[in-house]
Parts: sequence; C-alpha cells; structure tokens
Amino acid sequence: MEKIPGAMPKLSVSELTGLIKTTLEGSFYGLTVEGEISGFKPSSSGHWYFSLKDQAAVINCCMWRSSIPRVAFKPKDGMKVVVTGALSVFEPRGTYQLICTSMKVAGEGDILAMLEERKRRYDSLGYFDTSKKKPIPLRPGRVAVITSPTGAALQDILQITGRRNSAMDIIILPAVVQGVEAAASIAARIKEVNDFFLADVMIVGRGGGSIEDLLPFSEECVIEAIHRSQIPVISAVGHEIDWAISDYVADLRAPTPSAAAELVCESSIDQKEKVQRLRADMTEAILSRLNAVKLRLAAFSPESARAQLENRLNRRRMMLDSLSTSIQHSMSRLLSDRKAKAQLLTHKMQALSPLAVLGRGYSIVTDKNGNVIKSASGVSAGDNISIKLSDGRILADVQEVQDGRQ
Repeated sequence: MEKIPGAMPKLSVSELTGLIKTTLEGSFYGLTVEGEISGFKPSSSGHWYFSLKDQAAVINCCMWRSSIPRVAFKPKDGMKVVVTGALSVFEPRGTYQLICTSMKVAGEGDILAMLEERKRRYDSLGYFDTSKKKPIPLRPGRVAVITSPTGAALQDILQITGRRNSAMDIIILPAVVQGVEAAASIAARIKEVNDFFLADVMIVGRGGGSIEDLLPFSEECVIEAIHRSQIPVISAVGHEIDWAISDYVADLRAPTPSAAAELVCESSIDQKEKVQRLRADMTEAILSRLNAVKLRLAAFSPESARAQLENRLNRRRMMLDSLSTSIQHSMSRLLSDRKAKAQLLTHKMQALSPLAVLGRGYSIVTDKNGNVIKSASGVSAGDNISIKLSDGRILADVQEVQDGRQ
C-alpha cells in the first residue's frame, strides 16, 4: 500500500477487495433472509447456486454440499424460502454472495404449527384410533386410485401394478392435488368411490412437493371424507419423509405411491410360486401317507395276524386272571371282616341274654298267663306259677306269700 503525502493511501484492487471482504464478512453473519428463488442450478460438485429476489433487489446465493442434507425439500424457481447464512466476497470476480447454511419454505413454521394443532384435535376425537382402522384386502378385485392424471405418482402405480399383476383391475379417478381446489376435489372423489362402491380399496395420494403442495391432504374436508369412508383407504402422499394428516386417519399409510401399489398388488409370480409350493406340499403329504400304508400292508401276513391276535388274547387273559385274583382276595377279606363282626355281636348278645343270667343261679317267675312276676304283691296263695331255670321249668302252687319287709 503506497502512501501519497496529503492524500488517501493508494490501494491495489486486491487490497481493496480484501478490505471489502474483511468488512463484509466480519459485519454480516448470522443473517436470516426471505426471498424468491431464481436461477436455481445444482452444480456437478453437489453445491447449489441460485439467487434470492424480491420486487426491488436480487442477491446471489450459494449452499455448500455439506449443508444440503439439512434441507427437507427440493428447491425450485419461484419458491419462496427463508435462508440463514453470512455474506462472503468472491475476490477473483469482486462479487459478493450469501453463503446459506439452512433453508426452509417461507411461512413453514406457521403451517407446521397449524398442522400440529389440527393433528392433536383429530387425535383427541379418535380419528387416529388403530382399533377402528379397516383391514386392507390381501387380493382386492379392484383398486381405485385418486390422484392427478398427469402426475408421476399415477405412472408409478400403473407401472408397478402392470409389472406385478397385469390382471389387476385399476380404476382411475382424476383429482386436483395442489392448489385451493385440491382438497374439495380429493374429498369428492373419496365420497364417489363409497357412494357407487367402485372398489375394494382406494389409494389417495400424490408425488412429493413442498409443505404447501401437500396441504390439501391435511384439510378438514379430506380428513372427514377418509374417516367416513366404508372402503379401506391407503394414504400415499409425497416421499417417505413427507407427511400429511391423511396418513394418520387413513387405514394404512404408504411411504410413497409406489409402495402403496405394491401393498395392494400381490405379484402374480408370487401367487404362482405359492400355488406351486402348496401343490408340492400336498403331493408330498399324499405320498407320505401312501408309503406309510404300504409299509403296514407289507408287514401284514396270516402268521403275523395270528400272532397279534394271540398276543391280544393273552393280554386279555392276564387281565382277567389279575382281576379274578383281586376279586377273590377282596371277597376273602370281606368274609373275614363279616365273620369277625358276627362273632363279636354273638358274644354281646350272649352277654345280654337272660339265659346267661339264669345260668348263674337266677330264675324267672311267671303267672299262669305267662306274665313275669316282679313283686310279691302280684301273687296270692293258691296261684299257679311257673319258675324258669337255666335247664328247665318248674310248675308250682303258691302256699303262702310273705312280705319281704317282714
């Protein structure tokens, strides 16, 4: 840098550019800028080059390849975005540009907040309850596809169903899938499929896009139409990272339209292979049974049959002998028990018998009528009495009655 007395220092172009670079980059960092994308051009090195503009100005921008994975959508011209970054000066050309480190769709924060609130509301109403979701038919006879007739999603679905099972019956119901009329168009098509029973299952979706592009699939009329549908609904909106409220209220969410086509379309090759496996299993089972019967028949002969019968008879004889012996033992024990009890009762009866008392010297006196005389007052002189002894009887006449108290 050369100094001239009484004048500003003389700068070279490089020095001036370096001074500008130092000033700008040191002062303009952590910027957040909103604008419309123009001239978007991905480079072969993987970096993005584009401009941001508004009604009065334009600024060149660049996003390095290392920052691109943080962007959840594919930018395109005309899209309004919000970027963050810092100013940088490209010294060889003397130009400045905004080096972007992040990018999101303008207004996306408000849209996401609205969608989250709507999602919570419908969740609280039970619209996402898994127990109420209808099963998807394994082999539907007809599939209704509700999407744009000119979109890539429809072509993907037709290509996959045609390749996997050309006999699949597909009915296409064209619908607007982007813009202010999209939600009403989609809801009307869903209602139409139900009103006329047009299919066994329906695919509702579109290809990828920005969060604004996918908004129709989160509108209330579409949510209500899917919830009221008696025909199972598969929601196939955008790419795998995209989501819409239709994904939660539908009976099944497919990450892409192509995946939805595979879910409803069982491959004809797979069907043939399954039939072949079943036929092979059935043939093997029949042959196995036939071989078992052949082995049993081969082992059969009159001698073996006679031996088997003799073995069975011997087993029965042994069982009868065992039972007979057991019965005899039981009867013997029972008779012994009964004899012992009878003897015991005999001894008791003998002990209690009046005859036993008579054997000890006592007698029984009865009047002529056979009534036992228990008191002297029951007899008078001249009465005929009978005296029972242990070994006989004595007949006597009463000569005198004496009072035992005398």
